[in-house]
Amino acid sequence: MAKLENNLSRGNVLTQLILFALPFLASNLVQSFYNVADMLIVGNFAAGGVSAGTESMSGVNIGGQVTFILTNIVIGLCMGGTVLIGQYTGADNQKALKAVTATLITILFLASVIITVAMLICKGPVLRLIQTPDESYVESDRYLTVTVAGIIFIFGYNALSAILRGMGNSKHPFYFVLVACIVNIALDLLFVAVFRWNALGAALATVISQALSMFLCIGYMVKNGFQFDFKLSSFKIDGKQLARILKIGLPTCAQNAIVSVSFLFLTAIVNIVGGVSASAAVGAAGKFNSFAFMPAIALSASVSAMSAQNIGAGRLDRAVQSCRFGTIFSVIVTWLFFVFVQLFPAQILGLFGSDPQMIRDGVTYIRPFSVDFLLIPFIFCINGFLIGGGHTTFTLINSILSSVLIRVPVCWFFGITLGWGLTGVGMGAPAASAAVLLLIIGYLFSGKWKRNMITQEDERFTGAAPAR
Repeated sequence: MAKLENNLSRGNVLTQLILFALPFLASNLVQSFYNVADMLIVGNFAAGGVSAGTESMSGVNIGGQVTFILTNIVIGLCMGGTVLIGQYTGADNQKALKAVTATLITILFLASVIITVAMLICKGPVLRLIQTPDESYVESDRYLTVTVAGIIFIFGYNALSAILRGMGNSKHPFYFVLVACIVNIALDLLFVAVFRWNALGAALATVISQALSMFLCIGYMVKNGFQFDFKLSSFKIDGKQLARILKIGLPTCAQNAIVSVSFLFLTAIVNIVGGVSASAAVGAAGKFNSFAFMPAIALSASVSAMSAQNIGAGRLDRAVQSCRFGTIFSVIVTWLFFVFVQLFPAQILGLFGSDPQMIRDGVTYIRPFSVDFLLIPFIFCINGFLIGGGHTTFTLINSILSSVLIRVPVCWFFGITLGWGLTGVGMGAPAASAAVLLLIIGYLFSGKWKRNMITQEDERFTGAAPAR
């Protein structure tokens, strides 16, 4: 077990943050490129020419959005386990650590089976609900069918990586996703460029490479004496830990689900505004945006892991320091992405395909959207800090405001009511982020962030502070 754990409550805060964040950032960048590869290869090598490439890109984007919702839901649920694992690691509570890991893995396995069956039944109505263009319906359906069938591998890798990161280990998840990315690109080229399977081939490449990363992760954990041995007898649910996982994880799970569903609403708005070309353009822009968001996401997760362990060890000052340093680094990198988008939008979109209309639509959308890059470093890193202390109900509230109550109406009003099209849709994200940032600043001034919600929960269960 010692090889799996890394105590983040000791040593220099800045050094620990950098050493934890760099592999995590690299992992997320690789994961983003992993996802972008589908769009790049389908857009440039799809059978049937430029128009077929645009249709396949739209299919990958729409089908991928639905899969993205499911993945984000499980990542949100994993966050409950990650925070608990981090705090138990910081408090050196091995008994609770063992119970929470077994419970998390078991419930996620059951969830993957249920969601797979449900989505295979409901995928047709879902695609029609989000106004999937007729030209790309078949490609969207093929992509979604394959990725849903392999959801257990996507869930499995994300769950195991979350457990390792909660224990302070961010290096090995990076190694596993790097191998998977290389395999994914090779299979994309084989299935799309050689076999000409278009969106279906991209989906197969994604599922096979995710399965590989999951099995690599399992092999590493078993070899190093992980508490859960993946035998059937080890799949158990501890009621007390399940309640804690749900209490911490459900708000984040709901938050991620709401964010993802809001993207489905935006996809529907985009389909109404511009059809298949706009859908492909926004999909391509979204893949690039995922790169721009990665530094903030990686640093947010690193701040969350460090905060959880340090708060669990009673070192709130170190948790605050990690948030401060993480925000500074995130601002520096993400603002550079903003400048790059403003200077070279057409060149960015041109990487994904040569359809002139797709490129024009993409430029129209990505320029106003990129203003969001100036705000998200603050939101992500502070939210990561709050999640580390168990304040997931608050992060859920600001997510609902950002994703549903502000962003979707603004996109509809600017894009459709005022007739600004993709420019108006792009303006929704920065408008929502500005409002949420004001809410977060108010929460910080209230002083409520200083409470450790995990400790309060333990006291309610046991009547005393958790064991150290």
